[in-house]
Amino acid sequence: MVKHIVMWKIQGVNGQSKEETAQEIKRTLEDLNGKIEGLIHLEVGIDFLQSDASYDVVLYSELANKEALDFYQNHPLHVKAATEVVKPAATSRIVVDYEM
Repeated sequence: MVKHIVMWKIQGVNGQSKEETAQEIKRTLEDLNGKIEGLIHLEVGIDFLQSDASYDVVLYSELANKEALDFYQNHPLHVKAATEVVKPAATSRIVVDYEM
């Protein structure tokens, strides 16, 4: 099993507040559950502390294996979500991928 974790600092886009944008990211990414082979579980959290050290949004996902991670990252639904919703809002991004 592979764990794929991504954190973003974001800004509001398209006339939305930062909080509204965070909620849109959450809805869009969590909608991928059950639609991409090898994606076991995906959840998105929104930071509530909002400290200087905090990132605003975190994605936690579990995938069957490294091949499933590659398939997920290149899947048209994921690419669309990343390109149309996440990337326009992201000002910073960090990622960790590890195997269990």
